[in-house]
Amino acid sequence: MAKTTSKPIATSKPSKLAKKPVAKEVAPAMADAVKSEEVTEEKVMAKVAPKAKSEGADDKAEITIEKKLIALYSLQQVDSQVDKIRIIRGELPLEVQDLEDEIAGLETRVDNHIQETLVMEKSIAEKKTSVKDALALIKKYEDQQMNVRNNREYDSLTKEIEYQNLEIQLSEKRAKEFQISLDLKKEEIGSYQKLLLDRKNDLEIKRSELDDIIAETEKEESDLIKNSENNKQFIEDRLLTAYTRIRKNARNGLAVVQIERDACGGCFNKIPPQHQLDIRMHKKIIVCEYCGRILVDDGIVNAMH
Repeated sequence: MAKTTSKPIATSKPSKLAKKPVAKEVAPAMADAVKSEEVTEEKVMAKVAPKAKSEGADDKAEITIEKKLIALYSLQQVDSQVDKIRIIRGELPLEVQDLEDEIAGLETRVDNHIQETLVMEKSIAEKKTSVKDALALIKKYEDQQMNVRNNREYDSLTKEIEYQNLEIQLSEKRAKEFQISLDLKKEEIGSYQKLLLDRKNDLEIKRSELDDIIAETEKEESDLIKNSENNKQFIEDRLLTAYTRIRKNARNGLAVVQIERDACGGCFNKIPPQHQLDIRMHKKIIVCEYCGRILVDDGIVNAMH
């Protein structure tokens, strides 16, 4: 019986083959670990970044509020100077307008009086014509009396002559009344014309003064208005609307006031210490609880200089 030999089991090759799958399994695991570490770092940075960003935003907000307060106070100062210019110049246009209205009224009154005098002169001329006509009729009736045939015709002509004499008296009376009224109207016209001349001279003087003031303040006013528009660029529309509304309601046109002796510079009411502290922090815009004006501290005022 032939002897059978068993083949030896090769272990080296399979062991090498077994190690490779292990390496393949370990590599993805390490890659996943590294990837997980990277993701974790990114997440950490993402959590830290918003905090830094929010802090930067807060700083920017503080600077923005402070700039807004400075711009509001600067805008108030500029608008106050414009108000002064317009107050000085504003009285003259009103005076000029009043003089123009008075002159127009005087001219209308003079024209009406002149028309009335023309009517009176026409009436006086009519009455004088009536007197002449009545005298002519009296002369005619007297001539007819010389040729009457009976007493009846004579009496009738006599009555006509008497009637014409009455007409003459009435016409002369009316003519005198019209003449008196005419003389009074002419005197009034003369006084009105003199007053009209004086008012026209005053108007020329006022207009000259107004033109001089406008020439002097026009450039300054335009520069101030330009500066005002520049300040408005730092202020949002909501604040500008509130600022305009406060200025319109305030008698002195002050919408932004400084704290003076622990009180509001507009209504002079006392401001609580906590509100004063908040105003000095420049973190938000604070208004007076009594008058609604925007309040600023010395820091904002000094920042303008």
